[in-house]
Amino acid sequence: MTASLLGAAAPGFDAPLDVLAACHARIARQCDTLEKLLNHLPEHGADTQARQAARAVLAYFDTAAVHHHDDEERNLFPLLEAAGAPGACDLVETLTLEHEEQARLWRVLRGQLAAIAAGEAAVLDEALTHRFVASNRSHLEFENAHVLPLARATLDAVALRRLGRAMAARRGVALPD
Repeated sequence: MTASLLGAAAPGFDAPLDVLAACHARIARQCDTLEKLLNHLPEHGADTQARQAARAVLAYFDTAAVHHHDDEERNLFPLLEAAGAPGACDLVETLTLEHEEQARLWRVLRGQLAAIAAGEAAVLDEALTHRFVASNRSHLEFENAHVLPLARATLDAVALRRLGRAMAARRGVALPD
C-alpha cells in the first residue's frame, strides 16, 4: 500500500487484485459524475462545472479505464485460464464482449463529452449515457462478486506477482525486484 496525498492508503501493484478493485470503485465514481453531468446540463449548459466534469470523465475513460481493460484482458484473464479456474473460459468470453460493447458506447459518448469540455455543446444523449453507465455498473458488480473472488481463490503468489508487474509496466511504474 502507498499513501496518497489525501491520506488514504491506495493499493500498490504488489496487491494487483486490490488495484483492480480500486479501479472498479473509480469507474463507479466516474459513472456517478456522468449521471450528475446529464442532470446538470439542461439547466446550466456547458458551464465551468460541466466542462470540468466532462474533462475528468474523458481523462479517466481515455486512459485509466483502457489500462484497466488491458489489465484484465491481457493479464488477469489469461492467468485465470492458465490456472484452470472453474468457468474461466466462459467468464473471459462474456467479459471481453462486454468490454467491446463498453468501448463502442464510449466512442460515441466521448465525442459528446469532448464538445462539452470545449464549451461547444451542452447536450449528452440521455439513452446512450444511461446505457454506458448501466453497462459499466453491472459489469463492475459482476467482476467484484465473481471474478475477483475467483482470482483470489485460484491465483498463486507467482501469478499475482506477474499480474502486478504487468499492470505496473503498463503504467510506466518500475517495481523493485
